[in-house]
Amino acid sequence: MELLNDMALFVEVVKARSFRRAAEAMGMPNSTLSRRISGLEKAIGLRLLHRTTRKIELTEAGQLYFERCKRIVEEARLAHEQLGEMLAQPSGTLRASLPVDFATIYLAPLIAEFARRYPGISFDFDLTPRQVDLVSEPVDVVIRMGEPANSNLIARKLTSLRRCLYASPRYLELFGEPGHPADLARHECLRLRTAKAHSWTLSSGNERVEVEVGGRFQLNSVGMIRRLASLDLGIGVLAEGIAADDLASGNLRRVLPQWYAQPIPVYALTETRLLPAKTQRFIEFLREQLEDADSSPVAAAFRNFSLAH
Repeated sequence: MELLNDMALFVEVVKARSFRRAAEAMGMPNSTLSRRISGLEKAIGLRLLHRTTRKIELTEAGQLYFERCKRIVEEARLAHEQLGEMLAQPSGTLRASLPVDFATIYLAPLIAEFARRYPGISFDFDLTPRQVDLVSEPVDVVIRMGEPANSNLIARKLTSLRRCLYASPRYLELFGEPGHPADLARHECLRLRTAKAHSWTLSSGNERVEVEVGGRFQLNSVGMIRRLASLDLGIGVLAEGIAADDLASGNLRRVLPQWYAQPIPVYALTETRLLPAKTQRFIEFLREQLEDADSSPVAAAFRNFSLAH
């Protein structure tokens, strides 16, 4: 325990770049702090800091030790914070990166309810598809659709979204309605930009087929695929909740209604398993609310949620 305390003192000295400022911030004598850090260096057997009259600088060993200590001290602090916040309402700013279409359609009503439950939490959301570096950026959690590419992150599955094929009535009137997945080869298909953009895997009961698809449009936005499909430009694969409003208004129709595209998983990604209460509660809340999304009519569930709130 004494070693962990000295590691925490070392981290504070490095952050302050001064024994005096660190001692003042922690409310302890400068001489005591200096003696503790000297004792730490002696126990390790390596010099961690170069001391001069004006400033301190990290040695090579000190830089390595600081990077390790910083994470250990932060996780110890979070462990204590989690225990304390079990008895209190979590607070602070929750910083999250969210996929824009999923956030707008699925998460918005859930976030509204979560905000009502936890008035002490503020929110800072980034709704862009860019890659987020959870190590260097001040982001608490990233919500992403599809299997995680970075195996170094902690991935918690929130749900799996059922997906169907949709087109506008006008498109089907002009170009005909496919009767079998093989017919999609003769249609304009609005494709999501992925490694398998030129093929769709479809299932009906125990039957499963992979069909080659093509078309003029390849995009990285599900919302844009929905919009272009409603504007008579082709057939798109969409999660049921994404297409629900256009389906209800008649702007879109199900195509090959007995067939389903591969469901898409949704994950919450974090750098560590040890999370502050605000982040832990947010992930748990989303998982509870979304857990049945792969086995029930998602759109109806979300419409009912919105009407009830």
